[in-house]
Amino acid sequence: MISHGKDIKVFCGNSNRPLAEEVCRCIGIRLGDLAVSHFADGEISLSLYETVRGSDVFLIQSTCAPVNENLMELLIMIDACRRASAGRITAVIPYFGYARQDRKAKSHDPISAKLVANLITSAGADRVLTLDLHAPQIQGFFDIPVDNLMAAPLFAEYYIKKFGEGNPDVIVVSPDVGSVARARNFSRRLGLGLAIVDKRREKANQSEVMNIIGDVSGKTVILFDDMVDTGGSLCGAANALVERGGAKEVYACATHAVLSGPAVERINASVLKEMLFCNSIPELPEKACDKIKFLSVAHMFAEAIDRVYEELSMSTLFN
Repeated sequence: MISHGKDIKVFCGNSNRPLAEEVCRCIGIRLGDLAVSHFADGEISLSLYETVRGSDVFLIQSTCAPVNENLMELLIMIDACRRASAGRITAVIPYFGYARQDRKAKSHDPISAKLVANLITSAGADRVLTLDLHAPQIQGFFDIPVDNLMAAPLFAEYYIKKFGEGNPDVIVVSPDVGSVARARNFSRRLGLGLAIVDKRREKANQSEVMNIIGDVSGKTVILFDDMVDTGGSLCGAANALVERGGAKEVYACATHAVLSGPAVERINASVLKEMLFCNSIPELPEKACDKIKFLSVAHMFAEAIDRVYEELSMSTLFN
């Protein structure tokens, strides 16, 4: 018997129920009985319909749009389980919102990622399990353990099956300078070279000029990033790689499909052959965009939950 909890119980809010159900199927348990609704004025109402006393509780909730609503649901779920004497509470956050506000970019800016970390800890979470934080240093914002899983092995497996390992006609490209470290690690997994799209605005009120560092001429390109929000930067980089760099074709992958505003239309109209995401955020309806595909991270989270419960090493999940 594990000292911290007599059994595993998994619950979810309204943000990504399909992923939570798939995780439970992988573990071999049923999804816990919890309902999240609203009072007439919009306040969140939560009802926990089973005991969690002494259990190892995992709360699956992406803080995607509507971000504030889903974040508040998570905090209330944590509080409910803490007050019901759960043995240990792990907040499983496949997509961690507010991660882009991780530093003061200019005077008087908030550091919202730190505030969210404080809220989750104060609510009563004992541990956080997440996927591809936009800024890895956010792990240090928490005073509780944080396991930051990576989607790169899933994407690498997919592209090795598609193009082979070490294919000289394929190259990984970072869509901006800030993503170079992430893209470099990904290119090593595939045994491929690396190029970079360097964006800069040379004069005020002029459009960005994209310079390509590296040779992509005649090659199949894999753009790699952690998220796609409005899609402007990614689609602009893809177009530049073909028009300025002479790339043969462009594929793209990113962990989180934020897809705000015109993102889907931009992807559909771009030169991209395929856009690959994980289902950390709910998948788009079928036929929304034929170019967009999703890989499931349910098995990864199911194994991580098992390892947290059994007190086993998580390092194998990063390889």
